[in-house]
Amino acid sequence: MEQIKRVSSGWFVLLAAVLALVGGIALAALGAGWAFVGSVVLIAAALLAFTGFITIEPNSSRVLVLFGKYIGTVKDSGFFWANPFFAKKKISLRANNLDVKPIKVNDKHGNPIEIGAVVVWKVENTFKAAFDVDNYQSFVQTQSEAAIRKLASAFSYDNLEDEDAGITLRNSSGEVNEMLEKEVSERLYMAGIHVIEARISHLAYATEIAGAMLQRQQATAILAARRKIVEGAVGMVEMALEELSKKDVVRLDEDKKAAMVSNLMVVLCSERSTTPVVNTGTLHQ
Repeated sequence: MEQIKRVSSGWFVLLAAVLALVGGIALAALGAGWAFVGSVVLIAAALLAFTGFITIEPNSSRVLVLFGKYIGTVKDSGFFWANPFFAKKKISLRANNLDVKPIKVNDKHGNPIEIGAVVVWKVENTFKAAFDVDNYQSFVQTQSEAAIRKLASAFSYDNLEDEDAGITLRNSSGEVNEMLEKEVSERLYMAGIHVIEARISHLAYATEIAGAMLQRQQATAILAARRKIVEGAVGMVEMALEELSKKDVVRLDEDKKAAMVSNLMVVLCSERSTTPVVNTGTLHQ
């Protein structure tokens, strides 16, 4: 468990150490005997005291360890003095950005994709960060990549192969980022790391299939557009026939209706502008 340690102000100890050092030098100048022994003791004590000073910046900390035993963590900022025999390990409490470079993984359907993410994190529990993992910074890197790989393999890149997919990596960025943040947080909890934010920063098909998947997306888009055009054309033809019949503009038998529908569908669904042909005779010519 993390324990907050209060240590002495360094200014008073600094003054005492300086006085001891000056006194030791003065006694050494007096000659041999007890004066020399006293000077050695004072100078040694002053030099030892100098090794106990700690300068802590805001949002930083020092983990204190005495011969392998955890003593506590100093989180106050300022100039302090602690037991010179304490090992003082510096751990930053500032927020850090981890830019996970795009890595190649397979999505739910086995398609190779490239995915990268940005993770914003900071140390929340210095005891866990210092003693529960070997290197907490390397741990953050490795576990973040593992979380990204797991997330990518659980969902499809898009819904081309699974039209009923409720969540995809490309179309559900909000839900995917929330799940990524939760997954990374669970993995880094044992290291005392608090995940502030985690979100996907890069998502694309792998280069070896990017061209084929782009053609597939284009074909799907064209089919969707054609479907809309046909639906609109059918509605317009239906409306035209109803209006002609309602206003008794012209009476058409079934064959003429079929020919009219065919012509209208060609005009409305054609990719290019059609060239009209004016009939100067009767409908039967």
